[in-house]
Amino acid sequence: MPARPTEITATMLLQAYAIGMFPMARSRDDPRLIWLNPKQRGILPLDGFHLPRRLLRTVRSGAFQVACDTDFLGVIAGCATPTPDRTDTWINAEIVRLFGALFAIGRVHTVECRLDGQLVGGLYGVSLGGAFFGESMFSFATDASKVALVHLVARLRLGGYTLLDTQFITGHLARFGAREIPRDTYKARLADAIERPAVWLADPDPAALVAEFLAIAGKQLL
Repeated sequence: MPARPTEITATMLLQAYAIGMFPMARSRDDPRLIWLNPKQRGILPLDGFHLPRRLLRTVRSGAFQVACDTDFLGVIAGCATPTPDRTDTWINAEIVRLFGALFAIGRVHTVECRLDGQLVGGLYGVSLGGAFFGESMFSFATDASKVALVHLVARLRLGGYTLLDTQFITGHLARFGAREIPRDTYKARLADAIERPAVWLADPDPAALVAEFLAIAGKQLL
């Protein structure tokens, strides 16, 4: 009788991230995972994030109610929801299980945007030392995922993170300053980042958060 495949655990998943690998599924209905270690890695420099003035106004307006770590299942379900531009997804049941396990031990974090109490956008990712690995984001309302991303970057900067890994580059991320770096360069930066102490700030001081938005945009707090 052939041996059963070894079940992937949350610990194994963190070990993979620490050496630059990450999992995906070929489709949401495929139970298997593939492991990726791309030659060019997407990163979003925390000191080079581009925050347009219009988006800064939206972030500061309070149009969205923003929270962190309150609805992992809602966020990952939103990320897995088909859209006209994306009829399938790489998030299968195994991805939900594994990242849910990491969420339970405080290694996965979410940023959630709500309108009138309804979840309309957000993102989730893995935290390891001073590195944050952005996994996926979604938006059911204009600017919802963008606002979530701005809140993520502000919290990472305030918490002492040094690396925001986006895995790949999309046109959406490129507009915010994301770029690709070679695998060897990425791994050197990763090794340095995961050794640095950092604190995830789910609920930072509001004044500090506003000041960070303005600092990202290159403006002075009045």
